[in-house]
Amino acid sequence: MVTLENIYKAKEQIEGVVVNTPLAYAPYLSEVAGSEVYLKKENLQITGAFKIRGAYNKIASLSQEQKEGGVVAASAGNHAQGVALSAQKFGIKAVIVMPESTPLTKVNGVKHFGAEVILAGSNYDEAYAYAKEYAQKHSLTFVHPFEDSEVIAGQGTVALEILEKCTELDAVIIPIGGGGLIAGMATAIKSLNPNIEVIGVSAHGAPAFKNSYELQRAIDSTAVRTIADGIAVRDTSKITLKYALKYVDTIIGVDDEEIASAILFLLEKQKLVVEGAGSVGVAALLHNKLLHLKDKKVAVVLSGGNVDVTLLSVIIEKGLLKSGRKMKLTVTLVDKPGSLMRFTEILKELNANIVHIAYDRTSISLDYGDANVTVHMETKGEEHQQQIKEVLKAEGYLKE
Repeated sequence: MVTLENIYKAKEQIEGVVVNTPLAYAPYLSEVAGSEVYLKKENLQITGAFKIRGAYNKIASLSQEQKEGGVVAASAGNHAQGVALSAQKFGIKAVIVMPESTPLTKVNGVKHFGAEVILAGSNYDEAYAYAKEYAQKHSLTFVHPFEDSEVIAGQGTVALEILEKCTELDAVIIPIGGGGLIAGMATAIKSLNPNIEVIGVSAHGAPAFKNSYELQRAIDSTAVRTIADGIAVRDTSKITLKYALKYVDTIIGVDDEEIASAILFLLEKQKLVVEGAGSVGVAALLHNKLLHLKDKKVAVVLSGGNVDVTLLSVIIEKGLLKSGRKMKLTVTLVDKPGSLMRFTEILKELNANIVHIAYDRTSISLDYGDANVTVHMETKGEEHQQQIKEVLKAEGYLKE
């Protein structure tokens, strides 16, 4: 197994290439969570995620013959960019196999670093199987995202940076997908200070690792479905599970609604763009999954920031609706001149800002001479929305 010495060696190996990302106190999150929270901002890493650490350490350790032959990797995106950039630094060929559902931002990120991209499979595990066959067929060295000692050692350097800046921690919260990050970090943390609690967080939609940890044996899922694509791993690694069983104190799960709210919270309150996988630790704190950490000093790893902008726009829109800052209403009007004007005047008087309006007079549910009007409005919270509904009811636009 990887040792603390291996992790320190990896830290020397990646120096000058990998960014020593900030560990910053998060005052608003600390207030909400009731803990003293520090955020390790790996979303600000050179490739937008921590994966460059393990990938570079692995490729640096290859023989000259292996480097000349080139490398291949399978990844949902962040490991792919880490391998691509590392290969570029050494001037060697890189082929990356990514699931067909991989967000465009991650595909383009890999291509930007000069790697060839092959889209294959509906999830990571299917892409992995394809990449292994491809490596054997084309005599390339396969760079595994987590089942590799050099990769695990490289990921463990995140913990060294945290503990160099903040020695008196009570707990460190770490996302779990395949388990490479928590394997390396937990090894470093428990070697340096066994009293620090190591907490893993996975997505409910990818439960294999959590279930395996609880049963103390590797079991796989039949399918995965989560907005946290960076940790959407179907099968459990026996190798990284061994580290978790030895060093990790607990593993909890969060669902997609909780992850989405954490993404929006980090964007709005912390001014940080963080992907779903990187937000799970914050989701656990926001949704009271770790109540025993009240008044404790906690570090949370934001493992990556390569979020698909399309998904981000949906999360923002839903978040505005949930928080009462947007509202959608459909009313039925008499289809005659002036009806719509009076309706919009009422909304104006109530300081509701209409951002979209649709007029339908052909629906078969309507009486002849009526029309449905659907409005999307910007509002000022739940009280404002309730006021709007009450006035529209009084005016006869909404039924009781």
